[in-house]
Parts: sequence; structure tokens; C-alpha cells
Amino acid sequence: MYRPGRLYCFSPPIMILTFVIELGIACYVAYRYRMSVAARLTTALLVLLATFQLAEFMVCEGALGLSSLGWARIGYVAITLLPPIGLHLGMQIARRTNRPLLMAAYGSGIAFAVFFMFVGHGMQGNQCLGNYVIFQVAPASLIPYTMYYYGWLVASVAIVMGMAKTITSPARRSALRWLAAGYASFIVPTTLVNIVQPDTIAGIPSIMCGFAVILAVIILFKVAPQALDAHPYQAPKRSKA
Repeated sequence: MYRPGRLYCFSPPIMILTFVIELGIACYVAYRYRMSVAARLTTALLVLLATFQLAEFMVCEGALGLSSLGWARIGYVAITLLPPIGLHLGMQIARRTNRPLLMAAYGSGIAFAVFFMFVGHGMQGNQCLGNYVIFQVAPASLIPYTMYYYGWLVASVAIVMGMAKTITSPARRSALRWLAAGYASFIVPTTLVNIVQPDTIAGIPSIMCGFAVILAVIILFKVAPQALDAHPYQAPKRSKA
């Protein structure tokens, strides 16, 4: 049971702090860099991460005129779009294109997002356990959604690492490797937590996005400086070969 006097790893105070950090990084990226496609994708990714943390907090605390179920729907839509956006960002950094692959990624992501947002039984309930949030979705969607989510995340990491090997620019190659490491940084720890404590499987989205703050920090310090161009009024950057 949640006790307000105790700070849990993924407790509401941590959720709102993570929201502030991720939103702050998103605002910094929008201010610091030219709004190229890559910069817009980077900002969108960070905003979606922040949105999920805010939704989790609101599920636990409730506010702004929405029910906890409404916030659960918003949170699930936010995390559902992360895999295709990450893949798209990697391709933009690598200056590669694969339209059929992106259409498959975005198409499947949008289909699940619409299902969880608008289908009555798509999102059936939620529970704030104090240390993480459990989202109760339609049972029939669990296996397909897990395959979609982990499948595209793992595929994106592999594809981004593969593209990095073909890039001649040291800066963009490094940015791609860090982007892949950022995505792995919330896949691997979540999997380890689930292995050590199997009862946490029900809280995978909450726990995974708790670790995703690592991705936000990696984007701030490693991906954006090497892959994005600064605004003209910003200090000149070193040229990327």
C-alpha cells in the first residue's frame, strides 16, 4: 500500500518530477535547435514521454476535469506512438528512408492508439499502487500489443545500430548509437525488474516509462548536440562531416 511519507521509485512525486524534466528537455530542444524534421520528431518523442508521466500522476491524483480512465487512455496513446517515432528519428539522423517500413510502424501504432483512445472496452480500468500504475486493457489486445511494442522497439534498436555502421559522419554515427542505447536503456532494466519481481509485469508501461527518463537525458546530452542544427542566434556548433 502507498504511504505518502515514503518515496517509491515510480511514485507520484517521481512521476511529476520526471514529467517536469522531460517537458523541460523538450522545451530546450525546441528553443536550441532548428525545427527540422529530426528536431520535430525529437521534440514529439520527449513530449510523449512527458505526457505519459503526467497521465500516470493524474491517474493517481486526479485533476483537470478528466477521470482516471480518461488519463489512462491519454497515457497509453502517448507511449503507443514512441516506437514508430523513434524509428523515424533514427532514419532522419541517418538520412535514410524506408517508406514501407515507416508506414507499417506508424500504421500499427495508430491502430492501437485509436483502439485504446476511442473503443469503449479498449481501456477497461487502472489502479495506482503507489509504486507504479497498472493499466487494465482488453484481454484480447494484450498479446498483440506486447508483440507490437517490444517488436518495434527491438527492431528499431537493431535497425538504428545497423544504419550507424554505414554512416561516414562521426557525429551522426555517434548520435545513432546513443539513440539506440537510449531505447535499450528502458527496455533492458524493465525486463530485468520483471524477471526479478514477476508480479511487476502488470506495471510494465509504468515501469518502462519510469526508466525512459534515461532516454530523455541521452537525447539532451548525446543525440541532439550531434544530430541537430542550432538556431542561427545560438552559438556556432562544430561542423558535422
